[in-house]
Amino acid sequence: MTASATAPPAPGSLKRIVAASLIGTTIEWYDFFLYGSAAALVFNKLFFPEQDPLVGTLLAFLTYAVGFAARPLGALVFGHYGDRLGRKKLLVLSLLLMGGATFAIGLLPTYATIGSAAPVLLTVLRLVQGFALGGEWGGAVLLVSEHGDARRRGFWASWPQTGAPAGQLLATGVLSALTALMSDAAFTSWGWRIPFLLSGVLVIVGLWIRLSVDESPVFKAARAQAEERKAAAGIAEKMPLVAVLRHHWRDVLIAMGARMAENISYYVITAFILVYATTQVGLSKQTALNAVLIASAVHFAVIPAWGALSDRIGRRPVYLIGAVGVGLWMFPFFTLIDSKSFGSLLLAVTVGLVLHGAMYAPQAAFFSEMFATRMRYSGASIGAQFSSVAAGAPAPLIATALLNNYGSSTPIALYVIAAALLTIVAIVCARETRDRDLADVAAGQGSRDASHDAVATADAPTTA
Repeated sequence: MTASATAPPAPGSLKRIVAASLIGTTIEWYDFFLYGSAAALVFNKLFFPEQDPLVGTLLAFLTYAVGFAARPLGALVFGHYGDRLGRKKLLVLSLLLMGGATFAIGLLPTYATIGSAAPVLLTVLRLVQGFALGGEWGGAVLLVSEHGDARRRGFWASWPQTGAPAGQLLATGVLSALTALMSDAAFTSWGWRIPFLLSGVLVIVGLWIRLSVDESPVFKAARAQAEERKAAAGIAEKMPLVAVLRHHWRDVLIAMGARMAENISYYVITAFILVYATTQVGLSKQTALNAVLIASAVHFAVIPAWGALSDRIGRRPVYLIGAVGVGLWMFPFFTLIDSKSFGSLLLAVTVGLVLHGAMYAPQAAFFSEMFATRMRYSGASIGAQFSSVAAGAPAPLIATALLNNYGSSTPIALYVIAAALLTIVAIVCARETRDRDLADVAAGQGSRDASHDAVATADAPTTA
């Protein structure tokens, strides 16, 4: 493989870039997951009080799913401008949008104060959250992937992925502390607002760190080439979306399929579990939150390990371990929870998240390596976020509806297993990308394994 056109940054610089991406994604996921936990615990009472408790939870999860519906739009908008203007600028904007919406939820009047306008406003703010997160993921992982080199890309790119369990850990930890220190009445009355208002402080910290890093050198080189070719040939670039659909439609479909088991299993394990453990099994909110809290800490720790393993044996084998493992774990998962033991609940959630990490860790490098530079933000974001509408968005809603209709965990387990089978098919159809150099791919000089990219991107600066 030819040497990269851009030298990798110094170790200290790369670590700063990884830290900026990690802290930013942690804050954004904190905001996003906080809503999911609140939807499971209190939003049914605050915004849908006239409904049966389980129906109210369904409605609360419906507003939760709305955030996923906005993620594809965020992927399109942020992907387009991220491929045109750069990764850094769009990451700053996504952080501001997410933090502002979350802070506003903390100030939102409830149904008791303003009636039906309350759930409407809640839904609008959730849409803003989803729009922001749809643009966040692609930019964060690309900023790290494009600064590093192929040899350890899986490891370094997995660190922004740890922002999801870190955000879950932070959101669940804050909620767990509040429910432990406050009475149920106080928490339902005003205590639930504290974690949302805390987002304002976190956003200031995240902005300070994100503004300190430089733009991706691979992107800057590709943009310079595009400008040179435009000046020489007088041909304007096509929209990144058009180029993605023309050159990388197969990769988009693979990315969408790869996300099915990863997305569905995660929200069943971390969001729906709060409903199942408290309403079906009879465990306390504190017990369920503590289990998710501890398991999220383990999840955070294993993601870089899975990422490093993908550098050694490939993205596909590690991803398949996770997809097959999650499918096989679903029936034991619910059996353990039904035992009503905290230890069994903790084991169920922890093993589930460890297996999920095998899919989530290599995902950042895997998706980044599928696409050419001048369409990479769009391609990775579209592949990742469009699948969320069919996967993560309805997962807690479908799981809760299945529980409501059948009163059993069996249909829910079969639902996750079906998603795992879809992901296995997608990964089997995928090409291994571990040895690709992102600068080579951008210049149309990729390896024979990446020949479809080489052909598609030889003229990428002109047509992308």
